[in-house]
Amino acid sequence: MVQRLHLVFGGELVDPSTTRFRDVGAIDVVGIYPTYAAAYDAWKSAAQGSVDNAHMRYFIAHLHRLRDEEVESGPTEELAP
Repeated sequence: MVQRLHLVFGGELVDPSTTRFRDVGAIDVVGIYPTYAAAYDAWKSAAQGSVDNAHMRYFIAHLHRLRDEEVESGPTEELAP
């Protein structure tokens, strides 16, 4: 069975027309969820809670798409420190 994880996070953007955060250290990590439906509910709650701030945005990241366990190494693993 494939596990699909979804990260819900957000924060204040420099400009609402971009996705550049004003302060990366202040990003609100809402949580990691096992289904898109659960992540969507968490996203919706966080987004509605910040509706008064036009610069606040919340996102759902599909963590399961970032790494394929069947592939020996991903492109980021090949980078040397």
